[in-house]
Amino acid sequence: MTSSPDVIDEAGKPATAGGPPPSATLGGDSKRTSEQVALLLFIVVPFVALIVAVPLAWGRGVSWLDLGLMVAMYYIGCHGITIGFHRHFTHGAFKAKRPLKLALAVMGSLAVEGPLVRWVADHRKHHRFSDAEGDPHSPWRFGETLPALMKGLWWAHIGWMFDEERTPQHTYAPDLIKDPALVRISRHFLSFTILSLAIPPLVGGLVTMSWWGAFTAFFWGSLVRVALLHHVTWSINSICHAVGKRPFKSRDRSGNVWWLAVLSCGESWHNLHHADPTSARHGVLKGQIDSSARLIRWFEQAGWAYDVRWPDAARIDSRRKAVAADAA
Repeated sequence: MTSSPDVIDEAGKPATAGGPPPSATLGGDSKRTSEQVALLLFIVVPFVALIVAVPLAWGRGVSWLDLGLMVAMYYIGCHGITIGFHRHFTHGAFKAKRPLKLALAVMGSLAVEGPLVRWVADHRKHHRFSDAEGDPHSPWRFGETLPALMKGLWWAHIGWMFDEERTPQHTYAPDLIKDPALVRISRHFLSFTILSLAIPPLVGGLVTMSWWGAFTAFFWGSLVRVALLHHVTWSINSICHAVGKRPFKSRDRSGNVWWLAVLSCGESWHNLHHADPTSARHGVLKGQIDSSARLIRWFEQAGWAYDVRWPDAARIDSRRKAVAADAA
């Protein structure tokens, strides 16, 4: 199975002979043990915080300051991923003026989901081989029996990130590598991670003028927020490729999962996305909330975004199935 023709053409081109080797600027094509250990810590620590958050909130509640910091940081990072890393940098759903382009790159980096160039390379490879051999994170990797699907869902959700093999960035993201500013942002992912984790306790401590205020802000605004955002994003890879309604024609098993729409900023309308990858709007049917598309519209109205690929009625109808499928 090949990728959609709407995926950016350059994503499949090999690196030029004169380009720098991957290890020179962006890390090699295989993970070192130290990187895998660091990845494990970034996954486990916030997840433990998320588990602890439930009884903690039940017993003591959560302050409006902590809740505000958690929500604000969550949606800054989430929209940085959905609008920036995904719709703009990966698929070219719109063009952005330089300040917006760099702001989206930074916002996405604050989500703590990996360096910009690697994120884009992985996702372009996913579209090239979606739910077929070569897809980095298909839940159908091990087969279609229930045990195989359970194993595949774990792989698609988390397991694939520990695979030693990495997507060649110079093959799948050569356009980003040509931009020195984007490469610098990508290379300084750790710095943006530290900043992302430090903002809530800094604000919480200054507002309350207490170490306890800084601690609770760190717990909710940093750890719980990162864990929640991680699992919502990973659910697009796992849940949205296993279940959901599929009203549009796509060459994979992508589905629409309505209950993830608000938390995923519109990404869980995943069937339309795979049917029309460069569309700036994913939630195209009545009642489908897509906050990312709304913000792109506002950016366009402000003159910060242009050449936006909005879906029209004819484009949507051309991608509909002859008979809309019910939930898989």
